[in-house]
Amino acid sequence: MSSTRGLQADPDGPPVYQIRLKGHLGRQWTDWFDGLTIALDDGGDTLLTGPVPDQAALHGLLKKVRDLGLPLISVIRIQPGPAEGLAPGAQPGSKERRQ
Repeated sequence: MSSTRGLQADPDGPPVYQIRLKGHLGRQWTDWFDGLTIALDDGGDTLLTGPVPDQAALHGLLKKVRDLGLPLISVIRIQPGPAEGLAPGAQPGSKERRQ
């Protein structure tokens, strides 16, 4: 199974999304999905992961998913790595951490 743990989103760049589809897509679909990473998990799902510049681009990707006829399982916005582990209410860049 694929992990996004090592994926670091640029806080000043476009948000990174993970789109989960039921069924496996081949790697030849990478160009059609605007360069998103295609990972196949053992459960039979496909994960499309990568930066999406804006909501219009996200909707365009979702239209492509619809056109393929594969069931959409989830769409998740992946938060940048540095914010992980912050205490509730703490701002990124602060030294306050969960304990």
